[in-house]
Amino acid sequence: MNNTKELKIKDSEYVWHPFTQMGVYTKDNPIIIEKGKGSYLYDTNGKKYLDGYASLWVNVHGHNNKKLNKAIKKQLNKIAHSTLLGSSNIPSIELAKKLVNITPEKLKKVFYSDTGSASVEIAIKMAYQYWKNIDRNKYSKKNKFLTLKNGYHGDTLGSVSVGGIDSFHQIFKDLIFENIQIESPSIYKSRYVNEKDMIDSILNSIENILLERNEEIAGFILEPLIQGATGLFVHPEGFLKSVEKLCRKYNVLLICDEVAVGFGRTGAMFACNHENVQPDIMCLGKAITGGYLPLAATLTSQKVYKAFLSDNHSINTFFHGHTYTGNQIVCSVALENINLFEKTNLIAHIQKTSETLKSRLHTLKSHENIGDIRGRGLMFGVELVKDKHNKVDLDINSVERIVRNCKENGLMIRNLENVITFVPILNMSNKEIKKMVNIFEKSLHNILDGDE
Repeated sequence: MNNTKELKIKDSEYVWHPFTQMGVYTKDNPIIIEKGKGSYLYDTNGKKYLDGYASLWVNVHGHNNKKLNKAIKKQLNKIAHSTLLGSSNIPSIELAKKLVNITPEKLKKVFYSDTGSASVEIAIKMAYQYWKNIDRNKYSKKNKFLTLKNGYHGDTLGSVSVGGIDSFHQIFKDLIFENIQIESPSIYKSRYVNEKDMIDSILNSIENILLERNEEIAGFILEPLIQGATGLFVHPEGFLKSVEKLCRKYNVLLICDEVAVGFGRTGAMFACNHENVQPDIMCLGKAITGGYLPLAATLTSQKVYKAFLSDNHSINTFFHGHTYTGNQIVCSVALENINLFEKTNLIAHIQKTSETLKSRLHTLKSHENIGDIRGRGLMFGVELVKDKHNKVDLDINSVERIVRNCKENGLMIRNLENVITFVPILNMSNKEIKKMVNIFEKSLHNILDGDE
């Protein structure tokens, strides 16, 4: 058995964790995961935890899935990696065909990368160069992007440039390019009385900007239906479709970032499916491999793709690539992941368990420290408040104590500031969904009601 104490010392000495204040982390009692099975993670002491954040929103069919393991081993017996620069490989071809078949009809071409942030960088560069390839003089000013306030699209500089979370991005303001931010369509803590007034106002604002500045705007990028890392804010029905219509009207590319919300997370295979939206560019990542290996993809329309074609290598070429673009092992497990969606009828399962999650969470709505419960599919946020009437956030120390207590009681869960996120493994059972909420409820009472 691993020496947990020794591992914690090495972890503290050598590893710099993402999105983590290491000065706090090293004083805490970190958990070191050794293995996983189904919906559970196991630490080096043998304690098991229900994976309530799907190992950062990626796991689909459970940990240590035999079918996914087999797909990797089978490919390993052939080849681990060869480059897509100047040659191709079988898994990348088969996966591209599969992705084109299951995504919105307008999308016809697949450009691979390895992280969601990279897929967004690619989308930004594609959209920018698309207009230059069509007519460099006519579209010379198209160099800006419309984005939503509090949007999140990754942490590389291009992705940060189209993001809008000040606590993440403000420090890099001198390094990033300017975007044009639109008010986020979220009713909670907004200045609006109802959703209709909010949507009418925001769509009117978008149209006014497009009317005045469409010659400057290359694309409108947004997370469809739910803004993830900003606190799981859900957009009202019809907003996405209205944005699509405005983009068409004013000759702006629509870029849908489905890295977090794609592959069943919202109760449809892709969030765009809910409103039959056809983006010009779509970004995919996270759950694309079932939570096994890093892979991302940027899909685009034939119209966009054709703008990059020429008979000369140096003309209109998209000069972008990654060493492991279209890696065989990663594409093989992604293919099997999608096959399992179909074989297990996973979307129907998600639709059922999402109702369980929603109804179970809403039984907690009367708690004096719960200000809002919002979500779609298996992606819910619970906003914790100190003052329910005035919507004053609960202090971060209390929130983190609740998260810590959940872990002590066998639930891995994560907060976004004062929002507790429920983004479980997609094939988690109804019983496990209920258990997840029960542990949270117990921790809520332990920390805030003095039952600890």
